[in-house]
Amino acid sequence: MADVAFQPKHFLSDKVAHFTESVIREMTRQAMQYGAINLAQGFPDFPAPAEIKRAAQEAIEGDVNQYAITWGAKNLRNAIARQMQEWQGIHVDPETQVTVCCGSTEAMISTLLAICNAGDEVVIFEPFYENYGPDSVLSGAKPRFVKLRPPTMPDGEWSFDERELRAAFHNHTKAIILNTPNNPTGKVFTRAELELIRRLCIEFDVVAITDEIYEHILYDDTQHISIARLDGMGERTVTINGLSKSYSVTGWRVGWAVAPPAITNAIRKVHDFMTVGAPAPLQEAGAVALGLPAVYYQELATRYRTRRDHLMPALTEAGFRCFRPRGAYYVMTDISGFGYANDVAFTRYLVKEIGVAAVPGTSFYNDPRDGAQQVRFAFCKRPETLDEAAARLKKLRK
Repeated sequence: MADVAFQPKHFLSDKVAHFTESVIREMTRQAMQYGAINLAQGFPDFPAPAEIKRAAQEAIEGDVNQYAITWGAKNLRNAIARQMQEWQGIHVDPETQVTVCCGSTEAMISTLLAICNAGDEVVIFEPFYENYGPDSVLSGAKPRFVKLRPPTMPDGEWSFDERELRAAFHNHTKAIILNTPNNPTGKVFTRAELELIRRLCIEFDVVAITDEIYEHILYDDTQHISIARLDGMGERTVTINGLSKSYSVTGWRVGWAVAPPAITNAIRKVHDFMTVGAPAPLQEAGAVALGLPAVYYQELATRYRTRRDHLMPALTEAGFRCFRPRGAYYVMTDISGFGYANDVAFTRYLVKEIGVAAVPGTSFYNDPRDGAQQVRFAFCKRPETLDEAAARLKKLRK
């Protein structure tokens, strides 16, 4: 029998051809390779709150080391429901509406797998967090993108065209993904914008999937509004959140999806067979985290505002045009003043020669040309880290 040439391509799913590996995580690898300061990936380089770490240690010592209930430990589900009532006025049944997952990332893919069929479409604002497009493809749906346009004034807001958003909705639209506060732009959607999205969801019978992982990181008196609290949206919204950003524990991988019972039941099925459950001792620590007083969140936002106001002048001085974020902990910038053909070449130079890692803007867009003159920086770092980054960025002016 003649040998058959080995062609690994035939072993692969067609789905994976539609996206690449994470550019954000690749920039972290490059930062490590070249000894650069990592302002690319959004994880803090400072300790998590002591009481939360202590709660995790006590749970492990107390032998909370076996499977939790598949859809989440009761203490954490109760805490999630309590916090949504306190902060957004949304009543949640922790027994039938909450699914605890391995991070908000798993909550998103589990949700899309639970609700999407082949031929469905998912509306996504761009620039977008890089997982949303691949998640839609993996679930069998087709992503449909609507542009957020950068502000023309220094203190302006990212905005979208109402007509463009309406044109994205039709009979095949299954869901819209909303991320507020937004990564990478820092945009916080206003009540008027959410009302428009609400009307379209009801008119076209569409599910809103809202990623609210940065809900407590807000600046300039901006208010976070969960779309689930608007009239008619409680029965058609999946609210995704997690411990990572508010409590500086991005490595714990504890997130959740809150949805109406029928959707929750579907999410739980997918979650069960995908990961079984999130880490049991860290769920107990999460229940403690969600019980922290309001002053904790006020101080959290203040500290991040100080870091934002620390980094942005350094970026401006180095030659970047900054788009001021109202939430989350990233700054999107325009790099056209540097004369580089594209963002990938510029970030490669930045990490290798300047010693600072950032994320090329193309990773946040469907069409790479739209982000070719943009770069994102994360400022969830210690002041001394930002100081060193600022010192290195000064070399750009030379």
